[in-house]
Amino acid sequence: QVQLVESGGGLVQAGGSLRLSCAASGGTFSDYVMGWFRQAPGKEREFIAAISWSGIRTYYADSVKGRFTISRDNAKNMVYLEMNSLKPEDTADYHCAAKFASASGTIWSPDDYIKWGPGTQVTVSS
Repeated sequence: QVQLVESGGGLVQAGGSLRLSCAASGGTFSDYVMGWFRQAPGKEREFIAAISWSGIRTYYADSVKGRFTISRDNAKNMVYLEMNSLKPEDTADYHCAAKFASASGTIWSPDDYIKWGPGTQVTVSS
């Protein structure tokens, strides 16, 4: 199965931008829907965005719609999350996750994803 590792997190001022990357290895990357989730201290893991195996379809949480963009490069086994107009409430650990495109379930429930990266920390200062 696919293994995932995120990168690109850091400290940024409110209004700034960051680009997160998620590198996949093992498995067939195009077999998977890819998602980004975040988890702030003391809070539940929250769906942010997902992208279909082909990259044609994208899905966003209302809290990030218009500010974040998810994309993937199947030739490079990479998925990205471009984050603009960052707010202090975007501060969290960000995780990429994979679910088989052929599997049932939703794209927004963490329980439907089978592989997770360890996460990358994003801190937005006010």
